[in-house]
Amino acid sequence: MKLLKSTIFILGLIIMSCSSKNDNPFFNEWDTPFGTPPFDKIEEAHYMPALLEGIEREKQEIQDIIDNTETPTFENTIEAYEATGEFFYKAAYVFWNITGTDATDNLDDIEREFSPILTKHNDDITLNKKLFEKIKYVFDNADRSKLTTEQNTLLDKVYGDFARNGANLNDEEKDELRSINEELSLLTLNFGQNVRNDGNQWEIVLEEDDLVGLTGMVKAAAADLATERGHDGKWVVTLDKPSWIPFLTYSERRDLREKIFTAYINRGNNNNEFDTKELIPQIVNLRVKRAKLLGYETHAAYVLERGMAQTADNVYDFLNQLWKPALDRAKTEAYDIQSMIYADGHDYKLEPWDWWYYSEKIRIEKFDLDDAELRPYFEVGNVIDGVFNLANKLFDITFEERLDISKYHEDVKVFEVKEADGTHIGILYTDYYPRKGKSVGAWCSGFRDQSNRNGNWVYPLVTNVGNFSKPIGDQPALISLDEVETLFHEFGHALHSLLSNHTYTNFNMPRDFVEYPSQVMENWCVEPALLKEYAVHYQTGEPMPDELIAKIQNASLHNQGFETVEYLAASFLDMDWHTLTEPAEIDPIEFEKNSLDKIGLISEINTRYNSYYFNHIFSGVVGYSSGYYSYIYSAILDADTYQYLKDSGDVFNKEIAADFRKYILGISGSEDVAETYRRFRGEDPDIEPLLIKRGLK
Repeated sequence: MKLLKSTIFILGLIIMSCSSKNDNPFFNEWDTPFGTPPFDKIEEAHYMPALLEGIEREKQEIQDIIDNTETPTFENTIEAYEATGEFFYKAAYVFWNITGTDATDNLDDIEREFSPILTKHNDDITLNKKLFEKIKYVFDNADRSKLTTEQNTLLDKVYGDFARNGANLNDEEKDELRSINEELSLLTLNFGQNVRNDGNQWEIVLEEDDLVGLTGMVKAAAADLATERGHDGKWVVTLDKPSWIPFLTYSERRDLREKIFTAYINRGNNNNEFDTKELIPQIVNLRVKRAKLLGYETHAAYVLERGMAQTADNVYDFLNQLWKPALDRAKTEAYDIQSMIYADGHDYKLEPWDWWYYSEKIRIEKFDLDDAELRPYFEVGNVIDGVFNLANKLFDITFEERLDISKYHEDVKVFEVKEADGTHIGILYTDYYPRKGKSVGAWCSGFRDQSNRNGNWVYPLVTNVGNFSKPIGDQPALISLDEVETLFHEFGHALHSLLSNHTYTNFNMPRDFVEYPSQVMENWCVEPALLKEYAVHYQTGEPMPDELIAKIQNASLHNQGFETVEYLAASFLDMDWHTLTEPAEIDPIEFEKNSLDKIGLISEINTRYNSYYFNHIFSGVVGYSSGYYSYIYSAILDADTYQYLKDSGDVFNKEIAADFRKYILGISGSEDVAETYRRFRGEDPDIEPLLIKRGLK
């Protein structure tokens, strides 16, 4: 690949500055509590040498398996292969996490340079004929009765990974696959970086006359942002959700609401250096070619083969089952908003940038519930205490803040997670505030996975990352109810990682299952008994009053049509992109319009993600492509589970929670997920609780 001169220069500096491996923390044992990364010692110049060394070591580990002259067995082939790459992932997990939370131009350059190197390395493994012959021998000849359930799952997984990624192709086809994979790795990396950079550079500077309608808290946050960005005495709104959503919710300046909303939905569509419109058809067409080469009709067929839904037809059937009732409800909500617009003396038609503003007015009018009234009860520290308390109630685990563990940013807090008897479980890092260089959204990741190979228990190091409302001056971080739900959601992912009970790490759960444990957690955040414990006023210390809790419960179905429709529209769009059967010349804007017109999306609602900033499906070789529907598919399991708890008479039922920990969190993909759900629940999930929960029935 032809290298950019600037990148060559940067890499030269990196290599020169790391001439001694002794100076690089990745080459040494980490003498830190629980083997946590020594962030205070890690520098940007340390990453590339460690990543390249990790690849070289894994190459040798693979070669050792190939050179073994003994008859291939599960132990000397499958287990040995599963254990490769330990040094590489030690560096890579830190690098990938930091590029998501604290990216710099230098780190972006390193990531772009390393991406094709890693892609080639992965292809060298999966397309290695001699290695696959050994794996296939074990797959064909192993005595399955002598393997544990987890070992059988691993054997199927490893063989399937190789077969699905081209191991059975001839040499010419393998070369073509390598070329496709290399192009995809760069295109999807560029897509994600472009979206982040296009969003991070945008801001609008406001004068005092522009603040009409904003609450004191929203104005204070905008003033704080202005100071941070060098606009003292002004107010700034950015495209981070804690900034633009409150503005759209309260601002009476419709022209500014339109300007900000339009900027948000046009990230990647500004015909500048960060534009993604040319990347999208290239990504989609390469995925079509790749699927065809591997024997699949579409990219969706390739991805969904390992999902619970299995086929694109099943996904479309499922989405259509929800679309009409959701759209009908959204149309009713749009009618109510349009009526309020007229009642306010305006004659304009409802547009997407009006929805947050009028939806909040309707919530106040119908349910006497105002976001500004709720925020003082949702100080982020108290909310964190709430999820910790919930985990203790359900699973008897505790969280203790550790001030002696190195952090990668001052906003981060670190907690040791323990069993009730004090036994160490793992480490949780929380990082909840937006900043320059941080990707938007919220996610769960980690610096180390749990495993138990040969009785050597490895404890997980897990991260929860968000972009929530941050502290302003002397006022602590007061977050919205939506942000509270997101925090509970990501904490559910964290629990899934912390409470895993695997021998091996090489398990990828189906996307339409992986969101299930996280979505279950959202239910408890508005459970009255838990609210009374963690939702306390940040000034008075008084718990949220019963009448306010009742308002939250009464308003639970408010805006559900909008939220479900914008989500489902994005899910249809994802599926339409990835059920193309042949490469084609595609105009992304026209394609998207046709997709959304086909399902009858009303003009008053914008799809949750337009194609040009749809990171879930275009940033990453697979990621959530053909899988964005999985959130709602997992929601069936989530609603069914919570109804199960409610039917027991105790939403903190420890017996059910113990089964949930054992079968869902503990096994977590090391066995068939549909079967483990049946073992937990006693039956298959029912869609009825989801329809009721969302007011769609």
